[in-house]
Amino acid sequence: MIHFYKINRFLLVLLFFLTACSSVPKNTKNSCAIFEDRYLWYKHTKKAEERWGVPVYIQLAFIKKESDFNWLAKPPRHKLFKIIPYKRKSSSFGYSQAVKGTWEQYKRETGNKLATRASFRESVNFIGWYINKSHKLLKIPKNDAYRQYLAYYKGWGDYKNYSKDKKAIIYAKSTRDIANEYRKQLTRCKDKLNRKKYIIY
Repeated sequence: MIHFYKINRFLLVLLFFLTACSSVPKNTKNSCAIFEDRYLWYKHTKKAEERWGVPVYIQLAFIKKESDFNWLAKPPRHKLFKIIPYKRKSSSFGYSQAVKGTWEQYKRETGNKLATRASFRESVNFIGWYINKSHKLLKIPKNDAYRQYLAYYKGWGDYKNYSKDKKAIIYAKSTRDIANEYRKQLTRCKDKLNRKKYIIY
């Protein structure tokens, strides 16, 4: 009975920890507010920026557009006869909405076999990796949120056809606007965030 109680208590603590670390920030429209809620996320985005050369505000904008910071985000299901839930539209999942195939490529190329799409740290690292490859393959500047998002949405192979996809263009413009807003906001709190860099969370 005591052993069972200890296991239950451990599971409750673990569930609380996962919920606290993975819940959606209160204000996802403001980058400073996001990092005020989740300072550890700032450390993760800074590491991704240092590794891949992708600005923090663009990483955040991609996640905002893809999942609105919901770690369990999935695309909606198709419906049979408009009422019966069927297969999902794609295998996208997590903060970055990475599909399974591209995620597996990311794990192989980075050597991170245990990476999970529900991890914020791995998601921003994935976005940095993807944008870095788009820069190499398609010659898109890493700070060009509009064209980088088009490559993210369409895929490297179909990027050349983006002009025929009105939805992709609308989404890319929205992501660019989000990135610009995040960038402006970060200029007001960046110094404060950097002063907290030695704080352990």
